[in-house]
Amino acid sequence: MLWVKAFHIVFMVTWFAGLFYLPRLFVYHAEARDDAGRVRFLVMERRLFAMMSIGAVGTLVFGLWLLFGWWWPAPLWLQTKLGLVALLILYHFGCYKLMLDLRAGGGARSSRFYRLYNEIPSLFLLGIVLLVVLKPF
Repeated sequence: MLWVKAFHIVFMVTWFAGLFYLPRLFVYHAEARDDAGRVRFLVMERRLFAMMSIGAVGTLVFGLWLLFGWWWPAPLWLQTKLGLVALLILYHFGCYKLMLDLRAGGGARSSRFYRLYNEIPSLFLLGIVLLVVLKPF
């Protein structure tokens, strides 16, 4: 099970790296004034989204594998963590929607919006790590 936990953590780090950087690319994309810059950010966003999606799938696969070792009902801290992961998946799809909006050329929001959106994964990471390490309830 330690191998499974190790791979779960590696994929989680990959996923969060993408979740931290993709909205930052959105900021730069929204601020780009030339067509070459916009095209460059479209390519970077697409490639990063693919990598972070691999991280997300790996995290979920190995996380579900780890869940098979729990007696149910799971402790409240684990249920709360799973709730945060579910919200994180919604955030991931939100990033996809924003990426598609930027690609279509419409619906682009201000760089300030993307800067604020970029902070959300930090809150998820903090909550999930504190729950796993401290097991407060």
